[in-house]
Amino acid sequence: QVQLVESGGGLVQAGSSLRLSCAASGLTFSREFMGWFRQAPGREREFVAAVEWSRDATYYADSVKGRFTISRDNAKEMVYLQMNSLKPEDTAVYYCAQAGGRADYGDYTDYDHWGQGTQVTVSS
Repeated sequence: QVQLVESGGGLVQAGSSLRLSCAASGLTFSREFMGWFRQAPGREREFVAAVEWSRDATYYADSVKGRFTISRDNAKEMVYLQMNSLKPEDTAVYYCAQAGGRADYGDYTDYDHWGQGTQVTVSS
């Protein structure tokens, strides 16, 4: 049984940093992308960042490029999202997700498994 558990969210001021963690268990070899998405109230879930497991390539939304960094620890089955220079518009629930097979890393409908989410709130 696949389980993804996010942690590390919180309330911070603009300009601060946070590191989100995603603990994965039950995943098998079929794991093309691990991604982070976010969803603000009244808005659609949007892509934030992804890592392509086999090549260790990373991808970012334009809105977070240069501020956020996705990384992984294979041995610990962990995926991280380092968020720097946070802005109020980064406020959202952040979700960790896993996609297997052929997937569009930026399309949330291609992801098979999701965590419960962690709230990030950035005050101005």
